[in-house]
Amino acid sequence: MPEQAVARILAWYETNARDLPWRRAGTTPWAVLVSELMLQQTPVERVREPWARWLERWPTPADLAATPSGEAVRAWGRLGYPRRALRLHGAAVAITERFGGRVPEDLDDLRSLPGVGDYTAAAVASFAYGRRAVVLDTNVRRVLGRLAVGEAYPGTAPNRAEVAVAESFLPDEPARAARWAVAVMELGALVCTARAPRCDACPVSDLCAWRRAGYPAWAGPPRRGQTYEGTDRQCRGALLAVLRSSDEPVGADELVTAWPEPLQRERSLASLVADGLVVPVRASDDEVPRWALPG
Repeated sequence: MPEQAVARILAWYETNARDLPWRRAGTTPWAVLVSELMLQQTPVERVREPWARWLERWPTPADLAATPSGEAVRAWGRLGYPRRALRLHGAAVAITERFGGRVPEDLDDLRSLPGVGDYTAAAVASFAYGRRAVVLDTNVRRVLGRLAVGEAYPGTAPNRAEVAVAESFLPDEPARAARWAVAVMELGALVCTARAPRCDACPVSDLCAWRRAGYPAWAGPPRRGQTYEGTDRQCRGALLAVLRSSDEPVGADELVTAWPEPLQRERSLASLVADGLVVPVRASDDEVPRWALPG
């Protein structure tokens, strides 16, 4: 079944793939790495323009490494989860200092970069360098779980059995394996979606263990949607928006206008400082503290 499923999904991808700029011929490994960091927990359409602006400003890792990390946070804008900006800056520094400015293709070397885990390392090795690697994002895990195992949703993190299933589907030839990695991911994003799978449009619906079993319900813990309104995450974003819009350190009065509730504001500000996204600024010990993006 794996070979048949792979052939069908690859054929489906040829006529159904989205035109995403980071997939186009000539895209640099650095541009692929930037896209992967930006796409973490962020919809594709929100990433297109920031990705293009980022690479126009910093077309190489060395360009970003030579810039203060605070500028990376400022340029991250409203993509969310801004620690990714610091990690991408840290990765640029590491690539410049340890790998001669070239994004490595070895999986262990990739995993040594800030912000790069197993998935991102495999994705960069596969999409940027055409290497054979098991690329397991949420979409791929969901497709293979339904197709091969008959489970509606994957668990919180890949286990050995899940990796073994993915390995059984991975073609031996590196170029075909790299094509498969992006094709099965696309199927999960467009057809085998989490909430409303389009089984009528799926090229492997007749092979699907989940469909044959009658679409059994998820037996794991309840799946809760993420909330945003009123959360510390929203508060952090509001405070960062004020800091990004100012070239000078910002005082407490300006932060109050961004988020009036004092306890949540102070807690969120302290967490931003702890994460290295914001730094306190004092000209002297007696001066009221102000805050700025890192230099």
